[in-house]
Amino acid sequence: MRFELYVAARYLRAKRRQAVVGVVTTISVAGVAAGVAALIIALAITNGMRRDLQDRLLGASSQVDLMRVESDGIRDWQPLLERLRHVPHVTAAAPGIYGQVLVSRGPRAGFALIKGIIPSQERTVSSLLESITSGSAKDLDPEAANQNAQSFPGQSAINTPYPAIVLGKDLAETIGAQVGDSVLVTSPQGELTPLGLAPRYQRFRVAGIFHSGFYQYDAAMAFMRLSDAQRLFSEPDLLSVISFKLDDMDRAPQIARTIEHAAGRGFMTTNWMEVNRELFRALKLEQVVTFIVIALIVIVAALNILIALTMMVMEKTRDIAVMMSFGVQPAQVRRIFLLQGFLISIIGTVLGLALGYVAAWAGGYYHFIHLSAEVYSIDTLPFAPRPLDGLIVSVVSIGISLLATLYPSSAASRILPAEALRYE
Repeated sequence: MRFELYVAARYLRAKRRQAVVGVVTTISVAGVAAGVAALIIALAITNGMRRDLQDRLLGASSQVDLMRVESDGIRDWQPLLERLRHVPHVTAAAPGIYGQVLVSRGPRAGFALIKGIIPSQERTVSSLLESITSGSAKDLDPEAANQNAQSFPGQSAINTPYPAIVLGKDLAETIGAQVGDSVLVTSPQGELTPLGLAPRYQRFRVAGIFHSGFYQYDAAMAFMRLSDAQRLFSEPDLLSVISFKLDDMDRAPQIARTIEHAAGRGFMTTNWMEVNRELFRALKLEQVVTFIVIALIVIVAALNILIALTMMVMEKTRDIAVMMSFGVQPAQVRRIFLLQGFLISIIGTVLGLALGYVAAWAGGYYHFIHLSAEVYSIDTLPFAPRPLDGLIVSVVSIGISLLATLYPSSAASRILPAEALRYE
């Protein structure tokens, strides 16, 4: 193999009688490099999208939720919560109550999903409260509730601090609210009056604004104390859900069934895999389609390799005939051109890997590509290059390139020395 490799390398370095052969060879190397770099960057983006969405979804929500079937919610929840905290593989549990409301400030309003929480417990299953960028969530603590009087309809609100609420960044911008402002929260679950059902409303003080980077949460979610939410929804001892964090999120379906069994009849669970299955399936399909489409660049580069080697065989016909006259076997001639195509693909692949990983690292580090959060749910384009992707892309690139060398190498090995040298 040393002889074949030496000749193949010499053929690549040698000056061309026809400049076009060298140009096509350079284009072949550049084409392989461009295709490999594009594949690395595309796979890094799809991996980054999947990673960011998964991390933000899991950070913003619990891994398993327990709900009551065919009921308004979970009553007498304290003993149930304490019992379920001791289920194997459950590391934390937190109560919550959900409700759709209208949040308004002056003439500006927006719909929101309110979640009533106990902050110290909510932090153990979700990280949304950790993403507060303005103000704080300390006023949501139960101790703060004892210091603030409640001012529901029919009660005096003179010189009385309003209860606290934490809004998503985009929701706060929609209604023009900042930390310290008061907002009016109106619940459709109102009170029955002689004139019919009247919506229930309450003024709250904006204690904090969070920015998770996930548009669905930032634009349509808010937090308040569990007790305040229960009073707003006229449900003094009711939960919508008990949320859980697990020691192994990949086993969420199995652990969810254990929690459901421990809770007893009339309960059901959902887990993060079920809720987001279609999203991650679509991301996986997008990754496969992206790989196939961009791999066409490598196929075009392989066609350039075929053309370059075919032209080189035509240029080196006399040299091949001379070598065969001195005893070089056709199999050795075939290996010379196979190795030449292999060298072209190796050089292009290495350059493409270096270019692709550097570009992916720069994109992930500097976040210079911004997205519309309303469309893509995240505000910057994420990059997550993986070594495994480089291995797969290298195998595909070199494999396609070697396939392109089969015809010209076989043509070179079939040259007849007598015919080639007859008119020399």
